[in-house]
Amino acid sequence: MILKENPELTQSDYERISEIFELVEWGIRESNDIESTFAKSTFTCLIWENDTIVGFGRTFDDGKYYATICDVAIDPSYQGKGLGTQIVANLKSRLKGYLFITLTAAPGKGEFYQKLGWRKQTSAYIAPVSQQQTKEHT
Repeated sequence: MILKENPELTQSDYERISEIFELVEWGIRESNDIESTFAKSTFTCLIWENDTIVGFGRTFDDGKYYATICDVAIDPSYQGKGLGTQIVANLKSRLKGYLFITLTAAPGKGEFYQKLGWRKQTSAYIAPVSQQQTKEHT
């Protein structure tokens, strides 16, 4: 498998990313919306097997103080092989110098990040935009 940093993506790649979002049960995300969010990301990291994306993650930040790692997702048939660990390590290494590096774990995935040395915050908050978010994140 090959890890690629900030690769040039085609429309079919965004369609595959959309498919992975559905496979990990994060809902339906349209490929054109994904393209827009990836374009606004500071760093992206994708893992490919042959010509197929099997996992990805990205970051956004203010350029100096605050950076966030988000959308770390692995096709379920490739989970448990260390790919998520590679993506998180790659993205975190590219954020050197920031005062705060944060992420929001998907429900039930907190232990994964804790094993990588991340610490749960006691002062983080969410403004839920749906009843499902309220249920899953509070």
